[in-house]
Amino acid sequence: MPDLSAYPITKKWPPAHPDRIQLYSLPTPNGVKVSIMLEETGLPYEPHLVRFDANDQTSAEFLSLNPNNKIPAIIDPTGPGGKPLPLFESGAILLYLAEKSGQLLPQDPAGRYDTIQWLMFQMGGVGPMFGQLGFFHKFAGKEYEDKRPRDRYAAESRRLLGVLNQRLEGRAWIMGDDYTIADIAIFPWVRTVVDFYGAGDLVGIADFPHVTRALAAFLARPAVARGLNIPRREG
Repeated sequence: MPDLSAYPITKKWPPAHPDRIQLYSLPTPNGVKVSIMLEETGLPYEPHLVRFDANDQTSAEFLSLNPNNKIPAIIDPTGPGGKPLPLFESGAILLYLAEKSGQLLPQDPAGRYDTIQWLMFQMGGVGPMFGQLGFFHKFAGKEYEDKRPRDRYAAESRRLLGVLNQRLEGRAWIMGDDYTIADIAIFPWVRTVVDFYGAGDLVGIADFPHVTRALAAFLARPAVARGLNIPRREG
């Protein structure tokens, strides 16, 4: 049985199954990328809820795993060379799990890098822009009388959705017929804009039929339906 006692985070979230990948997360767009990936690949894992309302993400135990105090983060007890591997940043985790499982990432170099570039499109564009839109439209920013910040992020979000819509024209998924980590990275954010932020009309989501069609296919996947609620929120 692997010994994870050297990792302080295991004192706050003791593993019941230390032989499984330990997932520290919350069902946010970034968090569910990894839970969906784990459900899709079938890799054994144990989820732990990181409660933002209790500031778990700023605890010394969590910071020992991710000094950037963001979810998700993992510890793989059987990482490279059979040694435990701690890892944070959702994009890095998706790449690692794809390579560990041999799934959801093309094996040929050209296809692999094509997929990675769309993963980076999400990490550098979709996530930050959609997240700012949510702040200014749904959260504290909605109280601002000056709507220029909200409108700036809404316009950029529409532009990004246009790029995505063009890519998906004539394609089932970002990479064509094959469902990959690019889809797992992007579509939780598209879902959040529409369902959680309530900004579908603001970004004109109806103008992007290829995006909405692919989003519906994504949400219909059983592994996605499970992963969207892991770790389960308390109460």
